[in-house]
Amino acid sequence: MDRRKVLLIFAAAWFSAALLTWFLYSSAKAPRVEKTIAIVAAARDLPAGTRLRKGDLKIVRVPEKDAPRTALLDEKLALEHPLLFPLNVNDPITATKIGSSTGVEGLPSAIDIGKRAISVPITDASGVSGLIQPRAHVDVLFTRPGTPAEAVTTTILEDVIVLAIGRTTEGTNSSTTPAAAAQVATRPAAQSATLLVTPEQTRKLELAKNQGKISLALRNPLDHTYASDSSATTSQSLYAGLPLPKVADTRPKPAPVIVQKVVEPPAKEPPKPKRVVDVFRGDKHIQESF
Repeated sequence: MDRRKVLLIFAAAWFSAALLTWFLYSSAKAPRVEKTIAIVAAARDLPAGTRLRKGDLKIVRVPEKDAPRTALLDEKLALEHPLLFPLNVNDPITATKIGSSTGVEGLPSAIDIGKRAISVPITDASGVSGLIQPRAHVDVLFTRPGTPAEAVTTTILEDVIVLAIGRTTEGTNSSTTPAAAAQVATRPAAQSATLLVTPEQTRKLELAKNQGKISLALRNPLDHTYASDSSATTSQSLYAGLPLPKVADTRPKPAPVIVQKVVEPPAKEPPKPKRVVDVFRGDKHIQESF
């Protein structure tokens, strides 16, 4: 064999052995890199009952072997869900630590501290034809029935959050499943809306429910302004500026006064003077009057 080829083969073998030795040495001495996974964690200390918002969450990477089995991998899975247990900063958020917003079991934890949940009866007419969904913002209108002089409508609450419609605590959207859409379509015409209010507003709503009729007015959730005119609307202000209809006079009419006119009989004409003519017929004498 050519000597040059032998040297090349020897050099290649030596280089391969050196490369393999370095690889084995670096694998044994270099720190082992563990596989990590990104999970959702608390961005700050959170008490129980907190409804999770964007600022309450963050993504952290932990070793895959240390990640909880029910850990959430996407922030969207935790948004708007209430916490069932308090969390410290960097604690992983799992499916067992948050309440479901699709049922009533998570409703008590979703009530903010200092607020109350109260239900009011609504229909398709008083509930904006079923367009009001949970987490919507509404105004509460109260109408007191009665005569035109007594009837009045006023706005008693503004910018109130709807916590639930019936037993549904999560609104529907374009990604709603066919089963959920069918459930919404089969809602009864008469149901209730649960509102998130203060204790004072709770008493006002309870009185309004027993005094008249309550209706809800849907508003933009980004609109937090209050109406400058909070006066009540009465029948008089409702018809202001409109021509009043002619109202028939229903008062009893007085009995007609009958005046009897005495008619005197016509005066008799005086008898006309008669003319007497003496007629002689032989020995007979006759008088003829004319």
